[in-house]
Amino acid sequence: MAARSWVQVDPESPFSLANIPFGIISTLDSPRKRPAIAIGDYALDMQQLASAGVFSNILGSGEDVNVFEASSLNAFAAAGRPFHRRIRTFIQELLRDDSPYPEALRDDTKLKEAALIPLAQVQNHVPLDIGDYTDFYVGLNHAYNVGVLFRGPENALQPNYKHLPVGYHGRSSSIVPSGQAIRRPCGQWLTAPGETQPQFGPSRKLDIELEVAAFVCTPNTQGDPVAIDDAEDHLFGLVLMNDWSARDIQAWEYVPLGPFNSKNFATTISPWVVLMDAVEPFRTDGLDTANQNNLLPYLREAKQKTAYDICLQVALKTASGDYAVVSNSNAKNLLFSFPQMLAHHTIGGCNMRTGDLLGSGTISGSSRDSLGSFLEITKNGKEPFESREGNKITRTFLQDGDEVVITGRCGSLGSYVGFGPCSGKVEAALLK
Repeated sequence: MAARSWVQVDPESPFSLANIPFGIISTLDSPRKRPAIAIGDYALDMQQLASAGVFSNILGSGEDVNVFEASSLNAFAAAGRPFHRRIRTFIQELLRDDSPYPEALRDDTKLKEAALIPLAQVQNHVPLDIGDYTDFYVGLNHAYNVGVLFRGPENALQPNYKHLPVGYHGRSSSIVPSGQAIRRPCGQWLTAPGETQPQFGPSRKLDIELEVAAFVCTPNTQGDPVAIDDAEDHLFGLVLMNDWSARDIQAWEYVPLGPFNSKNFATTISPWVVLMDAVEPFRTDGLDTANQNNLLPYLREAKQKTAYDICLQVALKTASGDYAVVSNSNAKNLLFSFPQMLAHHTIGGCNMRTGDLLGSGTISGSSRDSLGSFLEITKNGKEPFESREGNKITRTFLQDGDEVVITGRCGSLGSYVGFGPCSGKVEAALLK
């Protein structure tokens, strides 16, 4: 039976006592950014707890709680997985009905009122300072579907695809937290296949990409790769991600070096980082376990279960208020794991830094209602998406005023480990 908290938590909440995700918040009466965790409908202010000496219950005099005075989670992340585990476990004990530390928070009315803040009163921020962002392409079903669209089924996957986690370097400056509006990008595109003279204007094929992303906690020295057996200890936690994409701009620009303006205008992430320990109970087999035996040794993991059973959903809200579920997928639809992505990223000597972000690539299932992009769902606009809710929403790609909401969770009722929403609303292009 799941442990209960003295904080009232709705059984449907993604932020149960089994979770304890970390984020950066501010409020109107206290605009300074600071760390917090989410529990039910509340944020628990870590800065308030640190100032009140609550962590002295578990930390020695030589251990620094200044990590909770920072305006990002980088310092906390850099402290390493064992420290994250101790803090998360302590907070769970602090919030339990039968807490061994009742006087530290539950019975301290003044501190409780100051530290427990309704989520409705909280402004969320990007949780870490992100130095670099790499987007991988390890969603096998997505890669195959897109390959079929543009190269046919015989050449859908490139020869290298099942041998290494394919990726490219993204743009960290345009990563935004859930809820921030997304401006439709402008760029060059062709009006019809086979043309060679581009037009300029707002993208007509604005799309989503359903992804999960991992933050790096422990850096490595340049020239010193992260071994696959050590890679887990370099990962801080997971967020949901929507890597917005302009498919018409992408189709024209991507040869020969890959996407550029079609991808660099916006990437949305959910603001609460679910620690790796929180998703550990939900390990499962990846998409193609047999493929692991064909990998070079530097990518072979000792663990058989290399994926996580995270149920993912994409929903669409129109400007008129209509709502439709676009897709139901799962994070286990990945060919490579985040430790494999990290090991491959560093194998040439690349130095990763605390706060670097690794995107999974689009996560699609095998059926049309589990695909992670409109490019796949509509076969590049040829077969429009039609809602099943009866409100007759039809889309080939996104329209101005559309809001995309991605959610994800593991576990069961009363003990969900979830992420909260990853949302963004499309605004009209700015023409200059």
